[in-house]
Amino acid sequence: MTLIKSISGIRGTIGGKVGDSLTPVDIVKFSAAYCAELRKKFPKKKRLKVVVGRDARLSGSMVQQIVCGTLISCGIDVINAGLASTPTTEMAVILERADGGIILTASHNPKQWNALKLLNNKGEFLNAAEGAAVVETADKESFNFAEVDSIGTLENKDFTDAHINAVLKNSFVDVAAIKKAKFKVVLDAINSVGGVTMPKLLKKLGIKYIELNCNPTGNFAHNPEPLPKNLTQLSAMVVKEKANLGISVDPDVDRLAFMCEDGTPFGEEYTLVSCAAYVLEKKKGPTVSNMSSTRALRDITEACGEKYYPAAVGEVNVTTVMHKVGAVIGGEGNGGVIFPALHCGRDAYMGVALFLSNLAHKKIKMTQLRATYPQYFISKNRIEISEPKVVDAVLKKIAALYSKYDISTIDGVKINMDEKRSWAQLRKSNTEPIIRLYCEAPTKKQVDAIAKDIIANVNAIIKKSTK
Repeated sequence: MTLIKSISGIRGTIGGKVGDSLTPVDIVKFSAAYCAELRKKFPKKKRLKVVVGRDARLSGSMVQQIVCGTLISCGIDVINAGLASTPTTEMAVILERADGGIILTASHNPKQWNALKLLNNKGEFLNAAEGAAVVETADKESFNFAEVDSIGTLENKDFTDAHINAVLKNSFVDVAAIKKAKFKVVLDAINSVGGVTMPKLLKKLGIKYIELNCNPTGNFAHNPEPLPKNLTQLSAMVVKEKANLGISVDPDVDRLAFMCEDGTPFGEEYTLVSCAAYVLEKKKGPTVSNMSSTRALRDITEACGEKYYPAAVGEVNVTTVMHKVGAVIGGEGNGGVIFPALHCGRDAYMGVALFLSNLAHKKIKMTQLRATYPQYFISKNRIEISEPKVVDAVLKKIAALYSKYDISTIDGVKINMDEKRSWAQLRKSNTEPIIRLYCEAPTKKQVDAIAKDIIANVNAIIKKSTK
């Protein structure tokens, strides 16, 4: 059983003992603590409004009832968005002019997980200090519940259509060009909310689509992280159906990956690269991605004469830098596209619309489009942690071991090699009890060698540290 408190929200496995996992008691405590912190932020407002949405995972309905009930008992007026993606819930906060929002999803984590992702009144994730305040309030149980005359209200409201219409009305989305292209698409929505919402977008874009794992049962057909190794079914279906491309989204539809017409992965790292290249053709400006993302975004940004800015991993860290520098687009290498002209959150619907606009304008195949971008190979590995307390020591020793290179400790340890064209980053996961290792190089042979070397050194350090 696991309970993780981080900038990615309150995330844990369902069931088990209070304090050790995401139990109903823990859900109540963190929901009530969130309400208490909202009241501190808006002390003069008598009535506060919060939007709640969830993905389709098995525990979603149960968690949503507990959260909504807790908010109402704290005197909060609740807008229940029901089955709604993360970006739709974020948009709902903006559309309703709400004081905050809670998204119930563990994103790419397996079905036994769920989470409370906490939003501010701009529909963006709480920053580290705000999140820490909620955790502290929950730990101290320093919150109160409303008397009967002051309890909140509940309103059920669907925002999917409003969100999709906002995407289609955006000036960067060329609906006419997409319709003219007559794309045929296979959609893998991993048995979650994207299975009922993404088809609405595709229909309005005039796209012929074949559904794969679109029944929102919460019983994920495969590992829900949209990585090539998990998308073999999508790859085969694209080839079988002679489709132009495949689309994969994660359970809460904030991450996006594409499959080429020949069944090869476009690469989730290049989702943002392609969307950014298209946007930069129309509007110049800075770009931002996290430090675990491909260098290709930096390359295409600098080729336009613009400035690229790195950020620590985590959507809130990326959006903070984007606001600071006035970025025209940003996101994360995990397939998360953030387009601030719509809203400042990872949004697979906007990502699909921008990507297909780009492909329609280029009038080329997916494989040809992929070949137009700088070529890098990225390796993503995970190292299980049996003793979490040794992580900081491991990272410190790795930094010392590779000290001949340019080292950054902004987010874990990033090792920049070969004039920064090759790099490796180790960081503690915000969502799982693991160390994540990302490596990138111009060739697969180079990246595999870098990853192999670092994994061997990390395992040796862990073994020595736990003796």
